Amino acid sequence: MKIVRYAMLCLPLTAATTLYAQEETTTSKADTTVVTTETKRKVSYHFHIYAPPKPGKGYVTAGGNGALLSFANVKNNDERVRNVPRFTLFFNIGTNYNYDFNNNIGIFSGLNIKNIGLISKPNDSVKLKQRVYTLGVPVGIKIGDLRSGTFLFFGGEYDMAFNYKEKYFLDGDKKTKFNEWFSDRTDLFMPSLFAGFRFGPAFGVKGQYYLNNFYNSDFTETVNGVKTQPYKNLKANMMFVTLSYNFGIKKHHKTKKTTTTEYRKGTRVIIEKRTEIVD
Repeated sequence: MKIVRYAMLCLPLTAATTLYAQEETTTSKADTTVVTTETKRKVSYHFHIYAPPKPGKGYVTAGGNGALLSFANVKNNDERVRNVPRFTLFFNIGTNYNYDFNNNIGIFSGLNIKNIGLISKPNDSVKLKQRVYTLGVPVGIKIGDLRSGTFLFFGGEYDMAFNYKEKYFLDGDKKTKFNEWFSDRTDLFMPSLFAGFRFGPAFGVKGQYYLNNFYNSDFTETVNGVKTQPYKNLKANMMFVTLSYNFGIKKHHKTKKTTTTEYRKGTRVIIEKRTEIVD
């Protein structure tokens, strides 16, 4: 009888233990399923900036001029004409092709669009704003720590002026405004020299000086039936200071299961999103 009683007491305990074990097993399976589901989709973000590859390999960067602060030495019949600095933000963009011989010396070229010009005040009543958009080809040398992006650079550039714009103000009121494509009012080609310093992996400062006269002194126009040469005795040499920039170009690779964005070693500040999906 004692054995029967003992068996009857153990039976509920055994059933309860079995049920608890089943619940634990179910919970574990559920947890495992959640973890597995999360690992099927992996998204990561990385922050990068300057991206030089190993030396001996060419690479392309998105680089050019930022905001430009222009100055000019303007003379009329060798007498100085009053002018003010000109600030412009749009549109100054470009792309560079780079080749580094080693970690300290490299060369670059590219294409740059710039908005350059001057503001002059021939007298107290008149103010002139004159600018050109140019397409330039720079050729330069880089010397310094190219891997970290801290280096000195210098060279020359040849610009082609493709759009001229002029505004005429009288006593503070704008009286006339016009623009011309491939205008004869300035030289078509504008050579210049530049030098700058990259103080970090993306940004730097640059100064650029134009060797030719901004005005075309031989330009002739007809006003009220009379031919005139408005720039015959004018001479203006320009220079500007700018915050230059240089960003690495990203490469995309796609497969059936993954979409990744790769960057060269040394990159520091471009946002990269990487998503991986596993079947």
